[in-house]
Amino acid sequence: MIYVLCMRLQRRAHGHALANPVAVSIVVLVIVLKVTRLPYATYFASARLLHYLLGPATVALAIPLAKELPRLRRLLWPLIAGLLAGNLSAACSAILLAKLLGASRSVTLSLAPKSVTTPIAMGISEKIGGLPS
Repeated sequence: MIYVLCMRLQRRAHGHALANPVAVSIVVLVIVLKVTRLPYATYFASARLLHYLLGPATVALAIPLAKELPRLRRLLWPLIAGLLAGNLSAACSAILLAKLLGASRSVTLSLAPKSVTTPIAMGISEKIGGLPS
């Protein structure tokens, strides 16, 4: 529900970057949890089904991606270069920023895989000693 409202906000803001529905939803959700004093563990337990469905939703993205396969093949090397540069810079900047801000080792390791989809990032985070949640 929060996300849908944030989508409307983004449309009214003519797509402005600060009205990003994902970012605004997170901020609103944090505020709601703080104001209601609802523990995150309780919230997460109630959202477990949505969390479970992230995996299949990510796999479902393969369908529209498969339709673009000829175009992706033509742009293979620029895509690989861009993805490698983006992932490497995102991981390094997240780790560096976490260290500069004094984050614990487990938090730093949890931020490292932030550039991949949530289900994959959670799996990577768990494998390298981070906190998947």
